[in-house]
Amino acid sequence: MMDEEATKRYCQASDDGQKKKEVEGGCKVQVGQEDREITVLPRRKTDELDDTAGMKTTDSSCCSSCIWLKDKCPRPQGLLNLLITKVCLFALLFGVVWSITGSECLPGGNLFGVVVLFICSVLGGKLVGMIQLPTLPPFPPLLGMLLAGLLLRNVPYITDAVYIDTRWSAALRNIALSIILTRAGLGLDPSALSRLKAVCLRLAIGPCVVEASIVAVVSHFLLGLPWVWGFILGFVLAAVSPAVVVPSMLLLQREGYGVEKGIPTLLMAAGSFDDILAITGFSTCLGIAFSTGSTWMNILKGLLEVVGGVIAGLILGLFLCCFPSKDQEDLVLTRTLILLGLSIFSVFFSHVVGFAGAGGLCTLVLAFLAALGWKTDKVPVAAMVGQSWDVFQPLLFGLIGAEITIATLSPSTVGLGLACIGTGLVIRLLVTFLLVHFGGFNLKEKLFIAVAWLPKATVQAAIGSKALDMAREEGDETLIKFGLDVLTLAVLAILTTAPIGALGIGLAGPRLLARQVKDDAEGGATTPSSNGIGQEKDNVTLESKL
Repeated sequence: MMDEEATKRYCQASDDGQKKKEVEGGCKVQVGQEDREITVLPRRKTDELDDTAGMKTTDSSCCSSCIWLKDKCPRPQGLLNLLITKVCLFALLFGVVWSITGSECLPGGNLFGVVVLFICSVLGGKLVGMIQLPTLPPFPPLLGMLLAGLLLRNVPYITDAVYIDTRWSAALRNIALSIILTRAGLGLDPSALSRLKAVCLRLAIGPCVVEASIVAVVSHFLLGLPWVWGFILGFVLAAVSPAVVVPSMLLLQREGYGVEKGIPTLLMAAGSFDDILAITGFSTCLGIAFSTGSTWMNILKGLLEVVGGVIAGLILGLFLCCFPSKDQEDLVLTRTLILLGLSIFSVFFSHVVGFAGAGGLCTLVLAFLAALGWKTDKVPVAAMVGQSWDVFQPLLFGLIGAEITIATLSPSTVGLGLACIGTGLVIRLLVTFLLVHFGGFNLKEKLFIAVAWLPKATVQAAIGSKALDMAREEGDETLIKFGLDVLTLAVLAILTTAPIGALGIGLAGPRLLARQVKDDAEGGATTPSSNGIGQEKDNVTLESKL
């Protein structure tokens, strides 16, 4: 009985709830098996309808106005948009830097001077690289970078606004020197050395040592430099420039000139060893020049710097071969950062401990050992180091040019300096021609190798101011004068030999070297090109490319 009563009450409550839902929700009409609910909404007032219609009209008018303005005033696109974006980014960057550094980024501050020098050097390099004479290769961009720094230093009102402290300048040049030495160590090819053997060694050692000795003797009698400073100047001027030689050799090799006898490979391999020998001799003489004590003790200290730099480079190079391991993420980036960090640390730490010549040798050895351990994996690391050089190259040449004040130059120093440079170049040409005499080359190829061994730029810019920086730290006016003479002659050597060497390689290569052209019809066989009108056209085309 209790269950039946509870069931009735439950059914009655369900019926009452269903009726209430029908009253509140509307009426329900059954059509077949489907139920449709028709909800009767309360009727709105006329005023509310008018307000809603007015709002819709207002919204539509606003939208149409916006569309009309958008059509009549389109957003900037293309170059204008890019220009506005760059200006806004530059203004934002300047605001952030100014809020942090204050007056350093304003005219007269160090940071402002570095940024202006970098921008002007890049623009100068671009402008000089665009100079194209008929049937002649373009000038090296580094000349424009050097001239940009020279102009910023010697224009009356600009030189006051573009100020760079000597310590900042020396630090940036030392970083650039570290990158140059790292690239030289990574670029050494042991297989090429073993292949070319005696010819490569003769070409790398002979002209460098002879030119350094001749320049030391001539500068001692003409400029009055001490013997040690004469050899410092000699080794600064004796190094060949990879920034001029290597790109030209790669282009000649791509076009097939001199490939049969391996002349481009010979010059690129010997150029690296030539630079290393010049830097080693310079570092040794620099350590002797700034040592105190007897002559034999100074010579012993120079030898200790060489041995210490080599040993430190061996230890750090072995460390780079093991760390980081190949299973780590971002391996190339990690190797590059550690390599550059150790190189820069070696150069700066050698100054701190008083062995300035050991840092460069340590950097060369550790980069060479790291490249041996990485084998083919060194290619992406070398490419990333090359990108860092693209940033510091304008700074290096711009800072070197900014060190020269034309008003303080003595005409006798310039004239006698050019005489020293010219004498060294003539002797270098003769020695180079004689040393490759027994290498199996004909007369034209010997002449080309001698001409290609002339240009000077990168090493002179990197180490030309190092003696001046150390003399400024000593505070000795006599040593500062010697350092300025060395730097002045280094700049003169760059301004004279870089364009002459680049033009000489571009003009002499197609005319003096035999060309091999791949014959696709014969399965890739190489055939020497014939002389005539066709070859003259090829020469003109190659010269324009160079």
